[in-house]
Amino acid sequence: MHFTLKQLRYFTAAGDMSSVTRAAEALHVSQPSISSAIIHLEDVTGLQLFVRHHAQGLSLTPSGQQFICKAKHLLGEAEGLAQYANTLGEEVSGSLKIVGFPTFTPILVPGLIKAFMDAYPAVRMQCDEMHQKDIIQGLTDGRYELALTYDLQIPAGVEFEPLIEFPPYAVLGEHHPLADRDEVSLAELAEYPMVVLDWPMSREYFFSLFLSLELEPNFAYQAQSTGMVRGLVGNGFGYSLFNTPMVNNLALDGTELRAIPLKEKLRPLRMGIARLSQFRLTPAAEAFIKSLEKQIKEETTTVFHDARFFKVLPESS
Repeated sequence: MHFTLKQLRYFTAAGDMSSVTRAAEALHVSQPSISSAIIHLEDVTGLQLFVRHHAQGLSLTPSGQQFICKAKHLLGEAEGLAQYANTLGEEVSGSLKIVGFPTFTPILVPGLIKAFMDAYPAVRMQCDEMHQKDIIQGLTDGRYELALTYDLQIPAGVEFEPLIEFPPYAVLGEHHPLADRDEVSLAELAEYPMVVLDWPMSREYFFSLFLSLELEPNFAYQAQSTGMVRGLVGNGFGYSLFNTPMVNNLALDGTELRAIPLKEKLRPLRMGIARLSQFRLTPAAEAFIKSLEKQIKEETTTVFHDARFFKVLPESS
C-alpha cells in the first residue's frame, strides 16, 4: 500500500472543509491535485472515504472518519519527526493542540501554558475550550492531542489521568437565608430555587447529586455560562452548585457571593488529562504533561486559595 504524506494532507484538508474547492484554495494547489489524491487513497485502501454531493461538496463516510483520525495522527508524528531532525533532538518543538473544559480552563490553564512555552519556546501551542461531549469528539477525530477535563463519561479508548479532585459546594448570594452558614446540607438547599449551569453532562451531574440522596431540586433558572450563574446567584435568584473553586467572591457585576461546603460527602469531579490510548504522544505533548503535573503540585494553591474546595491527587502508579 503506497501513498504519500502530501496525499494525506490533501485528503485531511478536503475532509475538514467538506470541499475539494476550499481545500485547494487553502493549500494553494489545483482542484485536480486534491481530487486525484483522494481517488488514489480510495484505490489503495479499498475504502470509500467520501460521499460526493453534486454541487454541495463532500461528506466523510464512517470509514473516512476513522481514516482521517489516523491520517491526522500520522501527519502530526511526521511533523514532529521533521522538527526533531531539524534540531537534532536537542529541544522539544512542533505544534501542540489541546482542549479544556470551560469552568477551570480560563483560571488554571493560561499560566500553565505560559510556563510551558517559556521552557519550550519552539513549541507552537493552541488551547480551545469546549463542553465534554465536544472534547471527547475532538480527541477521537484527531483534532486535539490532549484534553484537560473532568471524569465525566470518559469512553473506552480514552485514557484519563486524574490530577485534582473538586468536591461540589454551594454558592449563595450574600443575602440568601443560608449565607451565614459554615456548611450547608443539600437537603436544606433543595427547598430553595437553584440556578443551574445548563451544559450537557454538567446538568446531569448536578441532578445526580440530589438523586443520590432521593431529593428533588428546584431548577428555577438555567444559564449557559458560569458568569451568568454567578450574576443570577449574586442578585438573589437562587443558589447554585459549583465544583471548580472561585478565585474571588464576586460576580461579574460586583455582587457578593458566599462559597459554602456541603455537609454530605458527595461524588467529586476529578480534573485530569485525557488522551487517546491508541496513539503515541508527540515529544511536545509528553513535555506538556510533565510540566502540567509539576505546576499543579507546586502552584495550585496560589490559584485556588481555599483548600476546602480542591485536593491535589497523588501520582498514579
